[in-house]
Amino acid sequence: MEEINNQEQELDINHLIKIRREKLSKLQEEGKNPFDITKFNITHNSKQVKENFEELEGKDVTIAGRMMAKRIMGKASFCHIQDAQGKIQSYVSINELGEESYKQFKEDDIGDIIGITGFVFKTKTGEISIHAKQVTLLSKSLRPLPEKFHGLKDTDLRYRQRYVDLIMNPEVKETFVKRTAIIKEIRNILDEKGYMEVETPILNTISGGATARPFVTHHNTLDMDMYLRIATELHLKRLIVGGYDKVYEIGRNFRNEGMDIKHNPEFTSIELYEAYTNLEGMMDITEELIVKSAQKVAGSTKLVYQGEEIDLTPPFKKITMIDSIKEVTGVDFNTINTDEEAQKVAKDLGIELDPLKTTRGDIIAQVFDAKVEETLRQPTFIYEYPIENSPLAKKVKEDPRMTQRFELFIGGREYANAFSELNDPIDQYERFKKQVEAREAGDEEAGMMDEDFVAALEYGMPPTGGMGMGIDRLVMLLTDSASIRDVLLFPTMKPLSDH
Repeated sequence: MEEINNQEQELDINHLIKIRREKLSKLQEEGKNPFDITKFNITHNSKQVKENFEELEGKDVTIAGRMMAKRIMGKASFCHIQDAQGKIQSYVSINELGEESYKQFKEDDIGDIIGITGFVFKTKTGEISIHAKQVTLLSKSLRPLPEKFHGLKDTDLRYRQRYVDLIMNPEVKETFVKRTAIIKEIRNILDEKGYMEVETPILNTISGGATARPFVTHHNTLDMDMYLRIATELHLKRLIVGGYDKVYEIGRNFRNEGMDIKHNPEFTSIELYEAYTNLEGMMDITEELIVKSAQKVAGSTKLVYQGEEIDLTPPFKKITMIDSIKEVTGVDFNTINTDEEAQKVAKDLGIELDPLKTTRGDIIAQVFDAKVEETLRQPTFIYEYPIENSPLAKKVKEDPRMTQRFELFIGGREYANAFSELNDPIDQYERFKKQVEAREAGDEEAGMMDEDFVAALEYGMPPTGGMGMGIDRLVMLLTDSASIRDVLLFPTMKPLSDH
């Protein structure tokens, strides 16, 4: 039955498209092709007209936008125009337009882009409107707008046809306005602190700066494989070596991994590096960026995310990874010193270990991921990570098996990752070697040897704090968006032909 309805709907759409194309052909034959228009001078948008009604009442304005509704009542009509700032009503009459122009307006379709010049007034019901003196068809919509695009359960279609989603669902448009505001706020904070925004390569000859599986591409002229960057870290730290004390980059990274509500193959992150500071300094700046962004777009540090109350009021909780595991499971890894003991603990906790990652440090990380991460609902800095999964962070002086690294968790998800950066080139070389060994043993996420980065460290890098944060996840949190696809204008989608 549903298939028959879909076929009928498709027939209806095809019939409507045919009618609209015929209308366009007629206009073109009459020398009124809307696609010939290259420029239209507008004086105001819908928001300006509404906010400045007292000043504009009785005065002429020119607006333009998409016609979203039309009500024909004989010799007079009402229509609603939607522009980038919202909607506004227009009153259109045969007396003001003349017979020919009014007839043309009646032929215009929902979805057409039109321009209206007229004076501002209020209707009897008190709605601010524009009394049209002239209506100009600026672009013909050949495909009818869907009736039930709003709140579609099949969000797949909304993500694929984001342009329709933005037309039909104002709240979606607002999410992306907020996204831009968040990025702008982050830039403002860092610029005021004297950070310099830079750009580093997206195409790299090796994959480095994070543990992730890269995308591989091929450079024809050089006849060599290259990698889309998985992180900006190693190039940004080269700039610290070069003498810039504070740098940051906001940009796309690419990871050839799974897709779910938290992960998209390409995503936006910010990485920042500051000389002469450490992990604590990075905690302070991470907190500040999140708190000020929340105040900017949500108006408060207290918000609700997917039905759960989140309090971003500083200071955020701080706890070591080992202590957080002890809090949740009762297991104290400070008393466990061998790989065998750690393996037994994992087994007792019912954790299936990655066969390539069976050392004490590897197991601490896996126990944390399996048992603790989901419990971290309010903002929490987890610090001191095992050296095995932190090849670019300084060791903890009192326990060289652990590193000066933190991750920030909110609502059971990671939001930021930071280090007191490793600046010892000898230690860094040995850590890279271990990554290479892990890669050769089958770990596709392990890093590669970056001899040029080691050479940079050999020239001397000051003690440095560095932090990376996922912009998409922050936008999800601050706009109460359930999926990363809700905050990416054009998320990665499988081609329909592959379904």
